[in-house]
Amino acid sequence: MELWLIYALLSAITAAFVAIFGKIGLQGIDSGAATAIRAVIMAIFLTGVALFQGKGELIQNIVRDRRALLWIALSGIAGALSWLFYFLSLKYGKVSQVAPVDKLSVVIAAVLAVIFLHERISFIASGGIVMITAGVILVALG
Repeated sequence: MELWLIYALLSAITAAFVAIFGKIGLQGIDSGAATAIRAVIMAIFLTGVALFQGKGELIQNIVRDRRALLWIALSGIAGALSWLFYFLSLKYGKVSQVAPVDKLSVVIAAVLAVIFLHERISFIASGGIVMITAGVILVALG
């Protein structure tokens, strides 16, 4: 099995637990405040991982690279907004519906990759994108 696929599957598994743990944790609390606490925990954890891996100097290099820092900052803002909306939707909706709708990000990312990054999507991949979209609609309606 290819390394990227192993990491992608691990990402999917851990993301599923984000939804479950988040839904349980949101009972009776504000979703925005919960997202802020989650972000602090993530920042501390990920900084610790980077330092443990000896990547402190690489972090400094990224901070010095204004262009890279801009795009990473924009990605961080988009991620923060995504999590704010995700936790809001989890607070009021069912995980079994919210999580699949959130995965429309796969479809949107593929379309944006074509528009902004000039990536090409094969006929087979296009069929998969259509099926993901149809599946999300079916799950959301169910």
